[in-house]
Parts: sequence; structure tokens; C-alpha cells
Amino acid sequence: MTFLDVSVVTPAFNNAATIGRALASIAAQDAKPVEAIVVDDGSTDATIDAVRAMVPAMNGVRLRLFRQRNSGAGAARNRAIATASAKWLAFLDADDAWLPAKLARSVAVSEADDLVMSSHNLWGIDAAGEHLIDSRARWLTNPADPYRTLFLRGFISSSTVLVRRDAVLAVGGFDDSLRSAQDYELWLAVLAKAKGRFATFADPLLRYTLAEDGITSRLERKVACSLAILHRHMGVIKRLPGPVLAPVMQRTLIIHVEAIRAFRARGERWAAARQAALFPARLAAVLARLPFATGDRPDYLSRLVPAEEVPL
Repeated sequence: MTFLDVSVVTPAFNNAATIGRALASIAAQDAKPVEAIVVDDGSTDATIDAVRAMVPAMNGVRLRLFRQRNSGAGAARNRAIATASAKWLAFLDADDAWLPAKLARSVAVSEADDLVMSSHNLWGIDAAGEHLIDSRARWLTNPADPYRTLFLRGFISSSTVLVRRDAVLAVGGFDDSLRSAQDYELWLAVLAKAKGRFATFADPLLRYTLAEDGITSRLERKVACSLAILHRHMGVIKRLPGPVLAPVMQRTLIIHVEAIRAFRARGERWAAARQAALFPARLAAVLARLPFATGDRPDYLSRLVPAEEVPL
């Protein structure tokens, strides 16, 4: 049995129905991680019992479980990152599942090309069935500068990521103040320092459960978080070679176009019209902030939410 220098990070919140499947996909890897760390984010269902039930089935993978008050997926992931022991971190959400070759292939690609981070294609699962999500096609639009590609529009699914733990520590972990898109923001922070040492490969090694955008308040929260991330990372864009104004304006437009489309798809035309009406003022606010944006980022791993390790 082959083990890899990988710690798997899984946040869980009321995932009793799916966490067993996720952990089973870890245990079924062709080359297994040394540990899988689940952080229960204040679940009120039987998530902890479901994790305990998987202990005998982990095929030599050390399973650890922490419990904290409900603080969001970013805070839960930070707890796991802080306690992880391996060189590499892999992320698997509690309602997703890996194909058996995922870790072996990710480590092989990353080590062969001396990458800081990698991702791959995936299968999206929804009510209509299963379809390929081609993340690699987006990366190939500008593989020499993946930061700028990601800045404009997210294309990295968290459950496909393999990243060096030291690279995550160096940027301070997940921004736990963001209740949406905190994974997108962390990948930006890592890629800003990775000097192009990132790749997305073609193998679809994840079965990803697609969820609807949800209620109106969640869509509006997503817009607010996207704008907050833009306000930070336009400061990074200023420090990097290449244009500044055009990508900042383009990203502002993309945030609003995506929101308008999401609201229209749900038949909420007034909400869509509101996003369109807000765009000019928000663009003006972004441009007013641009000269003062620094791109600075706190060390979120220095302020972990209190948690206890649950005996298994």
C-alpha cells in the first residue's frame, strides 16, 4: 500500500448524509494520504457519528476529527491546515467524492513540474446528470500567468486542489471573514506568489455536487464578497507586471453580469435590474479605491476559532 505526503482537509456542516461517501473516496485512493482531517463546523445533525462510523474503513489513513462553533468553511479549513502534518494539502468538500487516481496523479504532476499548486478537470453532478467541467480550457487561455486568469473569473474547484502547505501558511490561510468565495480568494493569494508554478491538468478526477445559488440573500452576499475580494486583489494587480485598469474594470463588470444572469435564471427580474442599476456607482467606487489598494492580507491562521479534537 502506497502512502503520499498529503493531508486531506474536509470542512463539514450538517453533512451526515454525504460525509461517509467523501471519506470512502479518500480511503479508496490508489495512493493514499497519510491523514484526513475533518472539521465539524457546529453541525446539528449526525455528522460526527457518520465520521466515527468510517474509522474502520479508512484503509490505513489516519482519520482526525475536530469540532468548533459554527464559523464558516474558511475557519474550519484553517483549523485543519494548522494541525496538518504533511507537505501537501488536498481539499475535499463533504458532499464531493474523488476518483481513485486523484491523489497519485495530482502529486505526480505537481512534483514532476515543481509546482506550488495544481488542479484538474471534474465531473459536475446535478439533477440533469453528469457532465464534464473543463477547467483546463480556462487555464490554457494564459498558462504563463494563471493569477490574472483567475482574477477575472474563478475556474478552480476547491476539491481539485493540491497545494504546498508552506505556500498556504505563507499567505495566512483562508479569509474567514468571507462567507462566500473564500476559496477563490486564497487561490488568488497563493498564485500571486507562485511565479507561474501552477497547472490544471485534464483528468476529471472529482465528482462535484453542483448546488443552486440559493436564496436571494446568498446571491447578494456572493456579490458583496466578490467585490471585497476585488478591492483587495486590485492592489496585487498593481504590483504585478501588466495592465491594471482594464482587468479591474473587466472584473467589476463580470461580477455584475454573473449576478444579473443568476437572478434572471431564477425569474427575479427586479433583483437583476437592481444589480444593473448599481453597477455604475460600484464601478466608480472601485476606481476611487484603486489608488489606495495595497493587496495586503492578514494572517488568518493566527486567529483560529477555538476547537476540540473529538476522540475516534
